[in-house]
Amino acid sequence: MSVRDKARGSLLGLAAGDALGAPAENLTPARIRERWGRLTEIEGGGTDDTEYAIFAASLLVRHGHALTAADVAAAYRREIIPLVTGPMKGAGFSELGTVMALRRGLEPPMTGRVHAHGWSDGLAMRAASYGVFCPGDPAEAARLAEQDGLVSGEGEGILGGRAVAAAVAAAMADATPDAVADAALSAVPEDSWTTRAIVRVREVLSGSRDAGLTERLHEAVVVRHYPWTDVAPEAVALALAAYLAGDGDVEASVTFGVNLGRDADTIGAIAGAMAGAGQGESGVPARWAARIGPATGACLPVVAGRHVLDVADELVRGL
Repeated sequence: MSVRDKARGSLLGLAAGDALGAPAENLTPARIRERWGRLTEIEGGGTDDTEYAIFAASLLVRHGHALTAADVAAAYRREIIPLVTGPMKGAGFSELGTVMALRRGLEPPMTGRVHAHGWSDGLAMRAASYGVFCPGDPAEAARLAEQDGLVSGEGEGILGGRAVAAAVAAAMADATPDAVADAALSAVPEDSWTTRAIVRVREVLSGSRDAGLTERLHEAVVVRHYPWTDVAPEAVALALAAYLAGDGDVEASVTFGVNLGRDADTIGAIAGAMAGAGQGESGVPARWAARIGPATGACLPVVAGRHVLDVADELVRGL
């Protein structure tokens, strides 16, 4: 399978997972079961997850391995902020905080530290682009993702992005699902919330996979007392759990992920990106692929009209 096919599979899988999970965002598994039984069909379009992944890819096309946090901040100021004339529809807390910090004249890493949402999964949701760009090199994928993350987050928010980028880079090189999870762990400190969450879900998956699996995964990593669901260690761990439970199959991984609820679109997007990198474009169900059109630019007007398949081609051209 070619690198191009894997790249197209990864970003198409991300977009499909994002779109499938969008209507289930912030819902509990019980509420999802009540409404859909099991959510398996895309109802609408994607969210900021897909649009930010496209934006991240554009940074890599422009700067390649020389990308720095200063380059990312400059792109925000040049391509995002001038087009934000009202609310950034659907944007995450960390990205909203970053725009406000940049408008105040701050520079990274302060732009990711000055707001209270550095632990957000905003970097993790778009980090697949860095993994696609670095097939077989998880360390370099994580390093590049961190340059992006320094602009909008800190601490566990950056670690979540590093883990996803490394995982996708490994999947792009035909790593087994377990090896992909190992690659994610290799990119984050052993004594971190992200590592502990990933280790916990792997421990849960090593036991019985009966009807109570969803509840045991929630018990292992979900931060129930917090009012929002975009917590990077939680979302990354649940996405890896979905990918492992689905044994790297795109449909099995993504449907498992979005039916976990919580930040369902991001969980689905991350799981889809990892699985798609391993299975290629044909691994994404045709009925899902047919629902993925060009980005609308609802959150990021700069990416309006861009299709993830074209973006994937640009991202790996010359590799």
